[in-house]
Amino acid sequence: MQTSKTMNLILCAIFAALTAVTSGIIIPLPFTPVPITLATLAVMLTGGLLGSKYGSVSMIVYVLLGAFGAPVYHGFTGGLDKLVGPTGGYLIGYILTAFITGIIIEKMNKKNNLYVNVAAMALGLSSCYILGTLWFMVSTGTPLWAALVSCVFPFLIGDALKIVVGALLVTKLRSRLQN
Repeated sequence: MQTSKTMNLILCAIFAALTAVTSGIIIPLPFTPVPITLATLAVMLTGGLLGSKYGSVSMIVYVLLGAFGAPVYHGFTGGLDKLVGPTGGYLIGYILTAFITGIIIEKMNKKNNLYVNVAAMALGLSSCYILGTLWFMVSTGTPLWAALVSCVFPFLIGDALKIVVGALLVTKLRSRLQN
C-alpha cells in the first residue's frame, strides 16, 4: 500500500502535535534558559518515520505555529520572542534535525538497520546543537565554552538515551509507514 499525499499531511500534523506535547513538559535547569524536554525525541522520530521531506514540513508547521503564538514551545509557550530569543536556534534546528535524520535514513538505510538509525539521529541532533548553540552565543553574547557548558554538556547523556529509544522505535515502526 502506498502512502497517499493526504496521509502524509495528516502524519505531518500528528508529528507536529507530538512535538508540541513533548515540548510542553519541561525540567528547567537553573543555569541555562534551555530546559530538558522530550521534544528532541519527537523531532528525531519525525525525521526517521516521515523522511526528510515530510519530517521537515512537520517541523516547519511546528515552528510556525509557535511563532504565531500557539503555546507549542517549551513549557507551553509560544510567540516570535521565543523564536528570536536564546533558545530560538534550537527550535529552528528541529527542522534541520528532521531533515538530516530523514535523508540519511532514506538514502543509507534501505534495510532499516538500527545502527544506521542511531547514526542518522546523532548527526541530525548534532546539527540542532550546532545551530542552537551558535544562536545562543550570538543572542546572549556568551563565549563558546560557557555556551557549551550551559547548552550542550548537560544534555548529552539524556539525548544519547533519546537517540537509542528513537532508533529502536524507528526500526520497529518504519516499515509500517512505508509504501
